[in-house]
Amino acid sequence: MQQLVLILGGSGKVGSHAADAFWNAGWEVRHYDRAKGDMVAAAEGVDVIVNGLNPPNYHDWARNIPAITDQVIAAAKASGATVIIPGNIYVYGEQPGVLNEDTPHSAHTRKGKIRIAMEESYRASGVQTIILRAGNFIDPHGNGDIMSSLMMRDIKKGRLTAAADPATMQAYAYMPDWGRAALALAEKRAELSQFEDIPFPGHAFTTADLRHCVERHLHRSVRVTRFPWWLMTMLSPFWELARELREMRYLFAMSHTIGSDKFNKVLPQFEPTDLETVMLAGLPRDIDPDEVVHARRQAVLAK
Repeated sequence: MQQLVLILGGSGKVGSHAADAFWNAGWEVRHYDRAKGDMVAAAEGVDVIVNGLNPPNYHDWARNIPAITDQVIAAAKASGATVIIPGNIYVYGEQPGVLNEDTPHSAHTRKGKIRIAMEESYRASGVQTIILRAGNFIDPHGNGDIMSSLMMRDIKKGRLTAAADPATMQAYAYMPDWGRAALALAEKRAELSQFEDIPFPGHAFTTADLRHCVERHLHRSVRVTRFPWWLMTMLSPFWELARELREMRYLFAMSHTIGSDKFNKVLPQFEPTDLETVMLAGLPRDIDPDEVVHARRQAVLAK
């Protein structure tokens, strides 16, 4: 019998790639229409719910995250569905090094504490919940991911942007891979516990590594500039996103990777996309190497 998945947030980074993965594997894919509002009705008869809903630009998390959580739990209880959630590393707080399922949840930020409370709600609900915990999202379609909105925003001018020291190691999740991993976990959910916290190792690299990869690809040199955190400080009183980004600044400066032991044990056959493809996913499709070098020459002349 064909299985049915309900995708919440189908136009976002999580939902769109999860929908592709489940569809390609022969599942029936149903999308939740927020305009209709009734998530319980939308979940009728579904086997799995992938929760890709997230308030844009961190808007009013303290109110919106618990409200979404209550809706999803109610829908899962009514349908008997398993819920799959994209966990993040906010819950750990400032703990450099290898982050895994045994790392204490010691969040010191408001958003980290909200996520801890959210996960505890799922744990206490009795609904089978799989948290597939990942680092920075990389979406080959852009979609507001860290590559398109920050790191490669000025790549046509021959510049990469670093949010911290370019030598800082960061964990990344390539969203097509995350979607395939979510599918694989859904298909073996009967073997899993009621509540699973599964780190998604993805890839880890520094901005310096990214620079070398991009330079090899473009056959041109690329500069690295720093993200203007001072501007976020100035704008914080007037702009919600600037305030929320400032709270997470520590994360960009915290060298870390995500442990792979549990993931590899649960999904030993999983094959991630190669590192170079992941690192180059943020390059604009129409980028011209000659355009990059011309931009750099113009910048030098301007000085």
